[in-house]
Amino acid sequence: MSAEKIKACLDHTEAEMNKAISHLESELTKVRAGKANPSMLESIQVEYYGSYVPISNVASISSPDARTLVVQPWEKSSITPIEKAIMAANLGFNPQNDGVLIRIMVPPLTEERRKDLVKKAKAEAEHCKVTLRSLRRDANETLKKMNKDGVPEDLTKAAEAKVQIITDNFSAKADKHIEQKEKEIMTV
Repeated sequence: MSAEKIKACLDHTEAEMNKAISHLESELTKVRAGKANPSMLESIQVEYYGSYVPISNVASISSPDARTLVVQPWEKSSITPIEKAIMAANLGFNPQNDGVLIRIMVPPLTEERRKDLVKKAKAEAEHCKVTLRSLRRDANETLKKMNKDGVPEDLTKAAEAKVQIITDNFSAKADKHIEQKEKEIMTV
C-alpha cells in the first residue's frame, strides 16, 4: 500500500516535470534564431468578429524563404485586423499588406540582438529550473507527510533520493535545450 503511494507520488512528479520541459521547448521555439519561422507569430491574438482568437485560426502562415513570412487570411475582410495584431504584438516586424496577403520581412539579427535573445532564452530555462525545484520540494513534502502517516522512513528516504535523480535528469534536459538554442541563435 505505502509503496503504491510512493510510486504514485514519483509518477506525478515526473509527469509535471515533463510538462515543465515541454513548456520550455514551446517557449524556446518563440525565440527567433535569425530564420523566419511561422511559430514566431503563434502567440498573436487577432480580433475576429468581436473576440480574440489565435492568428492560426484566421490565416495560414508560411515561410517561403529564410527571411520572409507570408500570412494568407482565410477571409479578405480579416486582413486589416491581422496586420494590426502583428504590429501590436511588438515583435519588431513591419508587415506589408498588399490587399490579398501580408508579407513580413524578418530582419537579420545584429550581434547585440542575438545576445539579448540568448539572455531571454536563458531566462526561460531558469524559469523552467525554478519550476523543477518547486516540484521537487512539493514531492519531498508529500513524502515527509507520508512518513508521518506511517510509511516506513527507509522507503520515503529512498523515494526522496529518486526524486533528486529525476530532478537532476530534467534539469540536464533543460540545460541541453538552452545550449542548443544558444548555438542556434549565435550562428550567423
